[in-house]
Amino acid sequence: MTRVILVRHGQTVWNLEMKYQGHADIALSEKGLQQAELVAKRLANEKISAIYASDLNRAYKTAEIIAAKHQLSVTAIPELREISFGEWEGLNYTGITNGWPKIMDDLFTHAETVRIPGGETFPEVKERATKALQKLVGQHPDETIAVVSHGGTIRTILCAALNIPLNYVWNIKQDNTAVNIVQYYDKRSIVELVNDSHHLNLTGSAQNK
Repeated sequence: MTRVILVRHGQTVWNLEMKYQGHADIALSEKGLQQAELVAKRLANEKISAIYASDLNRAYKTAEIIAAKHQLSVTAIPELREISFGEWEGLNYTGITNGWPKIMDDLFTHAETVRIPGGETFPEVKERATKALQKLVGQHPDETIAVVSHGGTIRTILCAALNIPLNYVWNIKQDNTAVNIVQYYDKRSIVELVNDSHHLNLTGSAQNK
């Protein structure tokens, strides 16, 4: 069995401004750096063999802070990037809803069939992310690894692990630096933990709001 600790990146300024990020390479905010330190402290006693991350700055930096507690380096994997929001990147919910009301509505009701203008579909993200993850699982039998990625991508990985349709992708909450744990066996997966962010409550200065 391979145990995979999936972590969402810390907060960015665009998170705070409710802007869709996708492949835009936005750095962690000051609060995001604090959140990364808190999740690193929370995972410090885990026996982690390797740490992987999306190549986007916000995920990679979060992973580096976690890795420092384990004297490990971080391996960047582009397939772990967030869903591409195409023409929506840099816009907030109101701007997108005003410009693409039908597609935006479909995104939350029929996520499995919607293509974001100029961007990806959730099935495409699920395929690239789970394929990359399965490769990592194969490289680390009987070990625990950490994977730092993005809210949309982690949701597709959890849908795959739970064997539920991607139309339910938004039913899974993912806070900044949320910890999710999945156990991968030869023929099945067991979800051990979802969206655990209790580490953010260890200090009032970095609560996940």
